[in-house]
Amino acid sequence: MRPIAFVTSRAEKVEEARRMGFSVEPVALDLPETQALDPGDVVEEKARAAWRALDRPVLVEDSGLAIRAWGGFPGALVKWLERGAGVAAIPRMLASWEERAAVACCVVAFFDGERLVVGRGECAGRIAASPRGGTGFGWDSIFEPEGSDRTFAELGHERKDRVSHRRRAWEALASRIPMEGEP
Repeated sequence: MRPIAFVTSRAEKVEEARRMGFSVEPVALDLPETQALDPGDVVEEKARAAWRALDRPVLVEDSGLAIRAWGGFPGALVKWLERGAGVAAIPRMLASWEERAAVACCVVAFFDGERLVVGRGECAGRIAASPRGGTGFGWDSIFEPEGSDRTFAELGHERKDRVSHRRRAWEALASRIPMEGEP
């Protein structure tokens, strides 16, 4: 069975999926993307657009960082905040707030032209005072998962993969569709 096309330009996302045991074929496509706080609002159209472009079953993923003090902002818009101001700007902007709670969210969607199946995973935690750690990507250096005083970037791949929002989303999806290489 051919691996499912995983439409992403982030090699790190492909690497994480494979570390968790999923057989995916990375395909980089420039897709239109709905702008929303909730990654769940982003993936449906993204999956349909990927399927139209490839005419084969596809997987797409979107993630976000919902900061409680900011009413869920930046959510799925976090990548634009990272690109525009840098990841270190997030804890600096939060410095005057006592509340540092956040939820990391990932939504993975499968679409085969008829069926849209979505898996969602969340990981509660908090925003660190400043970036720390040398592994991971994106905002991993500022997110401390609940029960840890280390950021995702300090945990290393193995420990992060056990608790991450991304693992939970992939597992939720795998429980709903048969996938080659599922754990």
